[in-house]
Amino acid sequence: MIMGNELLDLQPVSAGSHDSFSFYIDEASPVGPEQPETVQNFVSVFGTVAKKLMRKWLATQTMNFISQMEAGIRFFDLRISTKPRDPDNELFFAHGLFSATVREGLEQISSFLSAHAREVVFLDFNHFYGVQNLHHEKLVAMLREVFGDKLCPVVFAQEVTLQYLWEKEYQVLVFYHHPMALEVPFLWPGQMMPAPWANTTDPEKLVQFLQASVTDRRRKGSFFVSQVVLTPKASTVMKGVASGLRETITERALPGMMQWIRSQRPGESGINIITADFVELGEFISAVITLNYHHLDDDDDDAT
Repeated sequence: MIMGNELLDLQPVSAGSHDSFSFYIDEASPVGPEQPETVQNFVSVFGTVAKKLMRKWLATQTMNFISQMEAGIRFFDLRISTKPRDPDNELFFAHGLFSATVREGLEQISSFLSAHAREVVFLDFNHFYGVQNLHHEKLVAMLREVFGDKLCPVVFAQEVTLQYLWEKEYQVLVFYHHPMALEVPFLWPGQMMPAPWANTTDPEKLVQFLQASVTDRRRKGSFFVSQVVLTPKASTVMKGVASGLRETITERALPGMMQWIRSQRPGESGINIITADFVELGEFISAVITLNYHHLDDDDDDAT
């Protein structure tokens, strides 16, 4: 979303999606290599029925990349996997089950950016499953091929304002949670995009964790992700096995989550990027984007 001229020299608050690619999860695919043996055994016994139930809990988004970007999402949480015994060494997005190919997703994002020259995205590659050096090299080459001059090389995080990106015509910041980031100029090290995880099903505990994380944030020279995400326990899944994540957890917790989001403020010691499941719910995206205009309110207060 394009901001007003007053915000060009600031680092904007951005809305992001958790497990951004999960709309594409394929029930016909194999189980991902990161899944425990209990899950593998469950699927081997119950087959397609098991995978349909898994998808209800693994798919955290209902919109594809293009729809998310059109709605205002600018941060993407990406998890990459190879398929066992795949002779093509193809790279896929994955979360329990396999999703779209990485190339397919990146090309969707690039096509949107080509049509919207002043939009900027953050791509956070934070989990790799079954990915060897040759796969990392393939992914780096793919990023270079798909995005080209849109890729922003690593600089100090404080330098990354909309004004800077527009002047340089950069549109893509790639964060890469692997040592390969140290070898490639346009791969930002993963530690520059910390995303603390509450790992709770309790909305009150999540809010406490989020607030403590923001309060602890100092000038570390990094970006910062607040994950407004509840994580189901095995017992939670069993109780609502046929209902799924959205109905059992996300929708019920939504009012408290939105209240916390609307209470936040931007700035170096405040909020930066906020991610959520099912980003179309509860005016999440517009609420996050609106936080940017508190910069202007704070400036007005300082002037009086």
